[in-house]
Amino acid sequence: MEDRRVLIVDDEASIRESLAEFLRDFDMTVETAETGEDALKILGRQPFDVVVADLRLPGIAGDAMIPRAHQLQRGLRFLIHTGSIDYRLSNDLLELGVSPEHVMLKPLSDLSILVDKIEALLQEAP
Repeated sequence: MEDRRVLIVDDEASIRESLAEFLRDFDMTVETAETGEDALKILGRQPFDVVVADLRLPGIAGDAMIPRAHQLQRGLRFLIHTGSIDYRLSNDLLELGVSPEHVMLKPLSDLSILVDKIEALLQEAP
């Protein structure tokens, strides 16, 4: 299987690191960022396939970071991992191909859902 590169963006260290460690167990290359600004710096230096982003981040919010990340890497795919149960996708995110099935609510009761969503996202046509 080809290398899958995932960037996890979450300001909660325990969530960020638990997701990263879980995905590494599935042979994914994982980097993490605590803020949207840090994520954009990382994306400016190295390629990724998928970004898993929290919405509520210090500084630039996740839903504002995603369009900027797309500008840096056009083929990038996005999953949103949020605690906001009433979140609705903006038109900007919908236009980038982010759909309601790409939104996961915290906490995930089964982390294999994340793996399944990443795999499905990478199978979709760009």
